[in-house]
Amino acid sequence: MIIGRLRPDAFVLAFGMFLSGCGGLGPGFLGKDRIDYNVAISESWKEEMMLNLVKLRYGDAPVFLDVASIISQYQVQGSVNLNGSWFNAPSPVYPAQMIGGIGSYADRPTVTYSPMVGERFARSLMTPIPPGAVISLIQAGYPADLVLRLTVHSINGLENRYGGQERLKRGHPDFYRLIERMRSAQLSNAFGLRSQKINDKLSSLFIIRDTSKPEVSDVSREIRTLLKLNPQVNEMTVVYGSVGSNDHEVALLTRSVLDVLIELASYIEVPSQDVAEDRVNPTMPADRHQGTPMPPLIRIHCGLQKPEDAFISVPYHKNWFWIEDKDITSKRMLSFLMFLFTLVESPDKAQAPLLTIPTG
Repeated sequence: MIIGRLRPDAFVLAFGMFLSGCGGLGPGFLGKDRIDYNVAISESWKEEMMLNLVKLRYGDAPVFLDVASIISQYQVQGSVNLNGSWFNAPSPVYPAQMIGGIGSYADRPTVTYSPMVGERFARSLMTPIPPGAVISLIQAGYPADLVLRLTVHSINGLENRYGGQERLKRGHPDFYRLIERMRSAQLSNAFGLRSQKINDKLSSLFIIRDTSKPEVSDVSREIRTLLKLNPQVNEMTVVYGSVGSNDHEVALLTRSVLDVLIELASYIEVPSQDVAEDRVNPTMPADRHQGTPMPPLIRIHCGLQKPEDAFISVPYHKNWFWIEDKDITSKRMLSFLMFLFTLVESPDKAQAPLLTIPTG
């Protein structure tokens, strides 16, 4: 008795259709993989920046790695085994036909890391931010008080706070009054920026506008007074330095990106035990303006356990350091820092090694 009849052509046809459907595997995964890699790179970049801030707080050397390239290779393999037999059996319990299939899928991403090192990168970290770039950031809409607190040591001699332990200093009360007035002028559109060539060099001009609104005119007048500027001059040249050479210059003693990192690291909370054991310096008390403590530029907390609801968290030694997900100010500051950091990346990064990817 013949129990059944196997049709090999049907199985071959079905599996061939399956393989043909996988012919567009790469394009099908493009959207998902691109988002996944984007999220992974973003998260790792934030963690790296956060970890380097903590390392600077503890006097450790920061190290930056750049993701030079990501190459993802997909591979699909499959085979079908067909076996058939016909025999007389007393019972149809035993099978007379067999079919087997083998399939495999592989995703082999190749990620290349490039250390951000070398003389050019080190020099770019220590080179002061151009004064025109500071004014441009304000002109682009970033809060003037935030930008100036972060990027300058002084404006026309009015000193900002600096948390670097080697030259720890408090900010001048008039500096905080100035940046407060600058923010008010920015919201009232009372100042602007213009670039022009002076002696074959591109220079930035800081423009203070007097308007018919008394409150705006009062703010503009106070800014001139604090900066010791000529009350009759509306366009001031922006220069680098501690003090201006005349009464129509705005001298910005700007920070380097390394200074910015050190300043932000000074706000990080640290365990009291680490301070007692001289592993880290104590946190500098906040400056006060008009009797009120100045808010920190960034809030980074610490604890023994990894937080459950954090925007970003990193381990260092035996502690965890994190920014709370509900702290929008600190989240924006970290994002702004990462944007500022990209401005100093070395343009001649090490070329990624040549990779040969098989296509068969």
